[in-house]
Amino acid sequence: MKLEASLKHFSPQGMHISDSVKGTSPDRLTGTDVMAAIGTTSSRARFGLAAFFGKAGISKSDEQLAVQALARHAMDAAPKNVRKAAGGEFGWSMLVLAQFAFAEYSRSAATSVTCHTCNGTGLIEGCEDVVKYPGLYNIDGDEIVAPKIEREQVKRLCTACNGKGKLEARCRCGGKGEVLDRIATKERGAPVFKTCERCSGNGFSSVPSTAAYKAILRRLPELHVRTWTRNWKLFLESLVDICYQEERKADAAFQKTTSFNDDVDKF
Repeated sequence: MKLEASLKHFSPQGMHISDSVKGTSPDRLTGTDVMAAIGTTSSRARFGLAAFFGKAGISKSDEQLAVQALARHAMDAAPKNVRKAAGGEFGWSMLVLAQFAFAEYSRSAATSVTCHTCNGTGLIEGCEDVVKYPGLYNIDGDEIVAPKIEREQVKRLCTACNGKGKLEARCRCGGKGEVLDRIATKERGAPVFKTCERCSGNGFSSVPSTAAYKAILRRLPELHVRTWTRNWKLFLESLVDICYQEERKADAAFQKTTSFNDDVDKF
């Protein structure tokens, strides 16, 4: 049983009333078996399991645990150039990198954040000149009554989020990772799709490394962008890979635990 299949046990559906007979196979896994398998997997691959459940939104504590574990790993595996550049802010810097690495690891087409421009309201307030009365003019265009204009506080639609109040990571391809190839479609006479060039087939945009760089600059203003690109950025990407590696370890441990082969250790 794959680890991804265990997610359905955290959001069970309502009771299904039917006259059909339940499965009686001895290999059938019950909810209790799955929970016991999760506990066993936690003892064998705690980091990977916490990262997976944190990414899936099952538990906020698992997300925090995964970030803390990733930060400890970053402190142990950080290159000498990164340690030297961080100086006294080394611990804080590794925590920031761990947070950005986990955000990139858990990112999907459904990811959305509150718009920082309008603070989630979808509207932007500002002072503008409002025409209360347009004035009166004769046929020659001479002013008879002067227009009335007042300075007021008005609200306008936020252009950053288009009034939604949140920014979505989903690409313009709709999260599918592919778009219609108009030239090939015209030549063949049938719909032809190609990999979306904007998201490289992921279906969502990645977290820009410049965001992590700007966050690090708050306490390390002397960190040059060249140093960031050569050392820090590569280390940040390696932390993202660590999350995927640990998830694969947790998946393998969960499948081994839920296997019914006689030569495999069970619970």
